[in-house]
Amino acid sequence: MDQGALNLIWLVLFLPLLGSLIQALLGGWVVRTAGEAKGKRILGVLAVLPVATSFALGAYLTYLLIGLPNTERSLPPVSLFDWITLASIRIPFEVLIDPLSMTMVLVITGIGALIHLYATGYMADDRDYPRFFTYLNLFIAFMLVLVLGNNFALMFIGWEGVGLCSYLLIGFWYKDIANAKAANKAFIVNRIGDWGMTLGLLILMAVVAGNFMGQEQLGNRWLSFDVILPRVGDVVPFDSNLAAIIALLLFIGACGKSAQFPLYFWLPDAMAGPTPVSALIHAATMVTAGVFMLNRLHAVFLLSPTGMAIVALIGAFTALFAALIAFGQTDIKKVLAYSTVSQLGFMFVACGVGAFWAGMFHVVTHAFFKALLFLGSGAVIYAMAHEQDMRRYGNLIKYIKITAGTIIVGWLAIAGIPPLAGFWSKESILGGALGNSVASLGGTLYGPFTGWVLLGVAALTAAYMTRLTWLTFFGGEERWRTALASASPHGDLHEPEHAAHSAEALGHEGSDEAHDDPHGFFFTDDELAARHEEHAHHHALEPNHEPKEPPPSMTIPLIVLAALSLIGGWALAAGDTFKNWLYPSGLPFVNPEAVSGHPHGWVGQALLYLSIAAAVAGIGYGLWVYRRGLPESEGDESKWHWFRRRAGKQFGYDEAIVDAGVEGGGAFAVALWRKFDAGIIDGFVNGLAFLAGELGYGLRVLQTGIVRTYALWILIGAVAILVYFYNVLSSLGGAG
Repeated sequence: MDQGALNLIWLVLFLPLLGSLIQALLGGWVVRTAGEAKGKRILGVLAVLPVATSFALGAYLTYLLIGLPNTERSLPPVSLFDWITLASIRIPFEVLIDPLSMTMVLVITGIGALIHLYATGYMADDRDYPRFFTYLNLFIAFMLVLVLGNNFALMFIGWEGVGLCSYLLIGFWYKDIANAKAANKAFIVNRIGDWGMTLGLLILMAVVAGNFMGQEQLGNRWLSFDVILPRVGDVVPFDSNLAAIIALLLFIGACGKSAQFPLYFWLPDAMAGPTPVSALIHAATMVTAGVFMLNRLHAVFLLSPTGMAIVALIGAFTALFAALIAFGQTDIKKVLAYSTVSQLGFMFVACGVGAFWAGMFHVVTHAFFKALLFLGSGAVIYAMAHEQDMRRYGNLIKYIKITAGTIIVGWLAIAGIPPLAGFWSKESILGGALGNSVASLGGTLYGPFTGWVLLGVAALTAAYMTRLTWLTFFGGEERWRTALASASPHGDLHEPEHAAHSAEALGHEGSDEAHDDPHGFFFTDDELAARHEEHAHHHALEPNHEPKEPPPSMTIPLIVLAALSLIGGWALAAGDTFKNWLYPSGLPFVNPEAVSGHPHGWVGQALLYLSIAAAVAGIGYGLWVYRRGLPESEGDESKWHWFRRRAGKQFGYDEAIVDAGVEGGGAFAVALWRKFDAGIIDGFVNGLAFLAGELGYGLRVLQTGIVRTYALWILIGAVAILVYFYNVLSSLGGAG
């Protein structure tokens, strides 16, 4: 590949950043000059075009990379300039073009461009249109820095950048306190994960620096991946405590970004952001960052079987835990949010058992059908006047046929029905887990156990997604025309403390109210609850409401994503295409253990049938329960089984974390303030003030206001000075 083609990667990287700057600097001027409607259309084109162009250039570079022999696909890094030069440390601003990075580039820019196109229609009525696309383009730019950067410094910049952008986008309607709280939760929880990642990177860099710093043959580029990863096994002993510590600290960082237990609970509340943001976070950007990091640094993880086992076990537990919680949700977006957490668990199991390629395969297929499902849910919400409670839907296939057809494709894909995308990647993960030979804890291989857990989760996934699809589109009854038994027409959407309320309603439709109230951020919980009820009354669905299909800018991305969900997985799985793409024989980042172990023969066939059986069983259960629409007990949460009610509240985990972490941390901070700030700091300052006052009081007796008294003190002072100098001169004379 010639240098001219390689230099196109800089356009891939910087075009979204340029788009963000244009929106930020010129967006308001364009709207004022061209008028609101025309100005927003212009800004929409300027938002989509940079990301779409990056995708086209990335696809061209990927095409050139595919044309190379396997042994030549790990290209030398492409450097722009020396970013940091300090003593013997040289950190260039350089990118790495290899199958892993280009896979992520295509996912980020391809899915991202479709989401941008969708958002041009979805956000058309929002007055902060330029600000929204400023953040959205910037999100893409930082994610590209993360996946293309060839050193720890650039990866960390991208890692923190996507965290910042998620905060800005989740809290986009920031004048509503619930949105602000959700953004704060995402930011704070990710700081916990980032703490672990930072420590892991610092330890790894310290170990590497102690061995490679100053070696001229490495050009002092000892922070670069192409230098460190092939040599990390030389400096970090296999199955050592050091290897386990580094792996687990990095894993903590991945848990934060990719929402794994115990740091998963920020992601469902991220639904407070606009639906395009939810789709981008869940499908193409932030939550895949942790999985990408595990793959990029897998040479480090493979040095610790203990670390690998913990990754797999946490992934399996998270997948099961989130799938159970999804059954207790009535908000369509929250069902999908917990579905994302669960599907990320599949990816982590794949990485934990050494089937890294299968984890990345699921990243790609999940991007297809999860972006489809989220954007489809946004289309449903759009059609239903921003109602998000599935219990108030029903028979929508009669009104929004395109949306219904595409979501049905997404439902079957995530359920794992062949030949749709989800089937192929899930089957690859299950095969890797059952054939695992690298994840061991105390001498016990845990891969097969996690594989059986995931098989059960696959059935649960099919069941709760059948519930979502059937309650939304089928059942014959148009339930928004009748009242639910539940006291609140929005179910759990209006609980002020922990539930993520209808962000679309309070932010998108109610943006005028939110923006016109400068004090919205400071609502108390009681005021917020009252505002919710007022808004629910104002925006409640009328019995004569007629849902309408969204505009083409929203339906075209759905059709494209449905096509990818239909054939994308099969195309990548045929002939082990994707595995061979990520595993060229000369790629120094892949250990053979990472791609071996898939069962063959009758075991592989049995696994294939078991995977299909799990999907069919889950769908069958969902159809049996919801075939006639909403069961009588479903509309009244007081009639729910206790287990399901607990599942709807995350089994108390979020509340416990808030109580222990936030309220407990606040109580600790108050106690610390009383002891340290009030007792020590204030005591010291107040003590000095008291001492100064007492000293002044004592000296005040000298200030009489009588001239002869002052003359007397002057005389006494002069005599004292004379006596002092007389004694000094006398001592000098005696010495002489």
